[in-house]
Amino acid sequence: MDKRIIPNDILLGEVAALLREGREAVITPTGNSMLPFIRGGVDRVVLRRTDDVTVGDIVLVHTGGRYILHRLIARDGDALTLMGDGNLQGTESCTTADVVGTVTAVIRPSGREQTPGKGRLWRILKPLRRYLLAIYRRLI
Repeated sequence: MDKRIIPNDILLGEVAALLREGREAVITPTGNSMLPFIRGGVDRVVLRRTDDVTVGDIVLVHTGGRYILHRLIARDGDALTLMGDGNLQGTESCTTADVVGTVTAVIRPSGREQTPGKGRLWRILKPLRRYLLAIYRRLI
């Protein structure tokens, strides 16, 4: 199988169009902002369009001219706050209209599919993330 790298703005624009049609898309995210649950360049994620997102969902949003795949950590009506699981601080703000799709499965290199959890424990452990991520990075 040929592997092609396509710039995010082009690829994810096409992914957004597929999701609007009610189809499903599988992408390989890049970066480490979702460690340890999604490993950039290693794991793949299945995206589907959903009408409603809830705190704990991992969502793909288009905001500020870029695409972001992070976890929804707070919702106030249509206002959403996102944060990557691998981030120690910093959040993104957007609205429900910016949501392109929701991660419904994470596909590991072995082919095993996992349904993503809501990350409740990980959000509670936020004060300890620095240490937990440091240990994780040393183990991988």
